[in-house]
Amino acid sequence: MDGMAEARTQTDLTRVLARNASALRFDQLPAPVIELARQCVLDYIGVALAGARDPLVRLLLDEMSEAGGSPQASVIGHSMRLPALSAALVNGAAAHALDYDDVNMAMPGHPSVAILPGLLALAELKSSSGRDVITAFVAGYETACRIGAALQPGHYNLGFHSTGTVGCFGAAAACARLLGLDAEATAMALGIAGTQAAGLKSQFGTMCKPFHAGRAAQNGLLAARLAQRGFSSRTDIVECVQGFALTHGPDFVPEAALAAPGAGFHLLANLFKYHAACYFTHAPIECARRLRAEHRLTPDMIAGITVKIDASCDRVCNIPVPVDGLQSKFSLRQTVAMALAGVDTASLGAYSAKNASDSSLIGLREKLRFEWQHGWPQTLCELELELADERRVSARHDAGIPAADIAEQGMRLAAKFDALTEPVLGIPRARELRAVITGLDKVADIGNLARLATI
Repeated sequence: MDGMAEARTQTDLTRVLARNASALRFDQLPAPVIELARQCVLDYIGVALAGARDPLVRLLLDEMSEAGGSPQASVIGHSMRLPALSAALVNGAAAHALDYDDVNMAMPGHPSVAILPGLLALAELKSSSGRDVITAFVAGYETACRIGAALQPGHYNLGFHSTGTVGCFGAAAACARLLGLDAEATAMALGIAGTQAAGLKSQFGTMCKPFHAGRAAQNGLLAARLAQRGFSSRTDIVECVQGFALTHGPDFVPEAALAAPGAGFHLLANLFKYHAACYFTHAPIECARRLRAEHRLTPDMIAGITVKIDASCDRVCNIPVPVDGLQSKFSLRQTVAMALAGVDTASLGAYSAKNASDSSLIGLREKLRFEWQHGWPQTLCELELELADERRVSARHDAGIPAADIAEQGMRLAAKFDALTEPVLGIPRARELRAVITGLDKVADIGNLARLATI
């Protein structure tokens, strides 16, 4: 990059990202990107339906319904309708309540749960088509990942929850694209989003973590709608002095935002969850499951456990003595113990106060020690077990590698969706909903999908 181009990047990044988002067209999207967008919607709806009965959702519903307003959008897993902004908040929190939603390490965080709640509420209000939703979703997804990439690693390591902060930009870009805003208005929406973006990692293990996702969705939708009305903001919010990047972390490399992702789209690096816990526990879980199966281990055979993982995970998912299911999702000790004991870490019921206080799991937790690494991918783990017969066995796994076979991934996600939704909707309704999402690009009015996701 020559000096002039670099200078333009430093002073024009927000506008460039806005221009890219507003210019995206459905016919520009490769088939794998369209398929992954459908998979993201499927996974989001599934985890939102499963999380719809979480106590934190009930609290938000009580507050939003008491405030009232125009019944513009559906609430997933419920019969009531709320203003689009309120629905975005509730649906976003519901979908993140179980910590079972997708991840992209470029943010790093949970893109779909920040982008889709506001986008789908707006699409329902506008009677938008599935193609319009897919295009807007990809525009928002790419925007969020590009901004996240420019702030790595300092923004997240400093203590910001990127789902709430960076996700807010993605939600704004997606909603702006669905509204058909031009590049200037989209940049304005990003500015409005940036001044609202918030979320702290210190809240992990509390109801505020899923609240971050709901607020990102709500704030992004509000930003786009205000920009459409002519609300003013800075159009260089990401890169300006006292702007988002320079106030939210020590690392800002604007060129990283404009670098082409390895596969052409950040969406192609999307990571889906198959364990209902923090994503940084997934590599240790996979290692523990593999060793248990390969060596036919029982808890009494294990004398010591050594987990090698990046030191940054200590500030994300290392609650040493979890007392309930929510804290267990952010406890490397508990999740490794569960996996070694044969507890199904994909099961929502496995994360409970009962398991957190189970004596055999506590015994395994107390045998675990960490060897913190520096400069490792946060998704990489090496796990070594010292057995009672003095043998040592080990496994290594990187949970940050996207699936190579998108079709096979789709089948696995369909099974996850069925398991999450059939208890809520019943088998016929759940299968009908899955079929509609699978053919999302053929849907003329997103309202039909929204209605199928309510009860």
